[in-house]
Amino acid sequence: MSLKILDTCVNCDVCEPVCPNKAISLGEDYYVIDPALCTECIGHHDEPQCVVVCPVECIIIDPAHTETREQLEDKYKHLMEAKG
Repeated sequence: MSLKILDTCVNCDVCEPVCPNKAISLGEDYYVIDPALCTECIGHHDEPQCVVVCPVECIIIDPAHTETREQLEDKYKHLMEAKG
């Protein structure tokens, strides 16, 4: 599953730099997560780092982008291969 940042985001800027896949960027009104790049930190960390650092707890699992752990692991492998 990809993660999603809710509109309760306060744009504190702490989530974007901790994302190992660079899936987080500043959207029109608040930060957003690119589901094509989000692996919930699988392959990098034991838990999603954006969730760990978020002071307002506005990052949730995105029900519109459900993926199994195996799918997230495969996405991680493809992202790492693309980096070369």
